[in-house]
Amino acid sequence: MKKIVIFGGGSGLSQLLKGLKLFPLEITAVVSVSDNGGSTLRLRKDFNIPAVGDISKVMLAMSNADQDIINLMNYRFKQSKSLGNHSVKNLLLAALLEQKGDFASAIPVFSKLIGLNGKILPITEDNAELVGLTEENKEIYGETNITKTKKKIKKIKYNHPVEANPDVIKAIEESDLIIFSSGSLLTSILPNIIIDKVVKAIKKSSAPKLYICNLVTQPGETDNYKVSDHIKILNDYLGPHTINMVLANDFPIPEKLANKYSTKEQKDPVLLDEENLKKMQVRVIKDKIYTIEDNYLRHDTLKTAYLVFSILMEKE
Repeated sequence: MKKIVIFGGGSGLSQLLKGLKLFPLEITAVVSVSDNGGSTLRLRKDFNIPAVGDISKVMLAMSNADQDIINLMNYRFKQSKSLGNHSVKNLLLAALLEQKGDFASAIPVFSKLIGLNGKILPITEDNAELVGLTEENKEIYGETNITKTKKKIKKIKYNHPVEANPDVIKAIEESDLIIFSSGSLLTSILPNIIIDKVVKAIKKSSAPKLYICNLVTQPGETDNYKVSDHIKILNDYLGPHTINMVLANDFPIPEKLANKYSTKEQKDPVLLDEENLKKMQVRVIKDKIYTIEDNYLRHDTLKTAYLVFSILMEKE
């Protein structure tokens, strides 16, 4: 069975995993643990633990549990002051971390509870804060503040040195395909590739490196970015020509929906600039890879997963 490693965090990675888990693949999802919003922030402060929000979200995406269990895990205590807005899944994972001492011991237990199909790894066990450095050399602390700032971020780093999860390095070394997920480029993808050992392992690997491009830009992060601009940012951290494949949408987004995204959220479709990608020696795999759910754009989980699986089958 082919092995893939996919880096990401939060909603973007979760959406892709819903499709990938349906194919005969050995999946390792590597998740950033620098989230500091809402429930996750309070749990980090109360228990001095890495962020649990993105990991618990990604684990549910890989779960084979029935919908009642999924709904229970996603339930938030909105009426309670002491449990205010904590989700059941976050509380359970925080409890397991306190009981077991680290993600390596806690995640397998949570996996059994929800019938996980695959492997989830935190990029690090360290409790570190994400820091964004602006063009004026001002430091912005915390994922939430980085996302909200109107300043242009030129570099992402941690507030102190962190150790890579050794299981992540092993997964990279054994992988047949290394994938960088769609999602927030600055706060979901880059936190995984600002650790030296991880970057060295990725560069050393002979496996193809695929980026699944976002459908729309993100205000303050990737305004006016084309597909090639996303890859340039990734290569700034990974090294020149590291990303050698990209999966991107080439089908027009309905005008009414595109206008809604543009006017209400300041998000625009990411343009596929094949000429620039050709110069960068990046192979382009293009298709209609979006679907519309409740008037929101989402990656088409099944179509995207099928295209990823097809890449792996080319080697057969």
